[in-house]
Amino acid sequence: MRNVQQLAEEIVAREGGYVNDPDDPGGATNHGVTEATLRGLGMDITRDGRVDSADVRHLSPEVAVDIFIEHYFRRPRVDTLPDCLQPSVFDMYVNAGANAVRILQRLLNEMGQMLSVDGVIGPKTAGAARTAADAAPDHIADAYGIARRNYYYALADRRPASRKFACRRDGGKGGWILRSEEFISPRYHLTDAQHRERVRSWG
Repeated sequence: MRNVQQLAEEIVAREGGYVNDPDDPGGATNHGVTEATLRGLGMDITRDGRVDSADVRHLSPEVAVDIFIEHYFRRPRVDTLPDCLQPSVFDMYVNAGANAVRILQRLLNEMGQMLSVDGVIGPKTAGAARTAADAAPDHIADAYGIARRNYYYALADRRPASRKFACRRDGGKGGWILRSEEFISPRYHLTDAQHRERVRSWG
């Protein structure tokens, strides 16, 4: 299994450089780190007495990796989950915060667990995830990836401004869907036709 450093470096590479898309609720980001995150951490990178988009622009990939490891992996206790789930949950936590955990908790409840869907990885959530992974590690990893993909589609159903992240202008799979499928076995990837049918109602 890849270690957390490698996983974080892959996330930074996947996120890309500076972006400030008005349709992205996260606002300005660089290497996947938002302005709100830097402000919350008090990271005045430019040392001008305030934390704003200029600090986002000056964020280095190395510092982004450190932020992800500490604040999106260790502190949310992603490291207490089974190895097979850590890459996808970590990547989703960077992308969607505590919703990454809520997706997992709902999935585990569908499998017969009795968890509060609170977005927090505590002993019960970690234990339920280990039980599922012990029974079928490949199944739980794929099931989580599919649930994550469904979350993106549902989010775009509700928020038209976000549809461009799930569907390209030519109708093909957008970044959100491709990102989720990186953590799903190829046999469960949607075909182009299936994807187009799923988003057909978007117009």
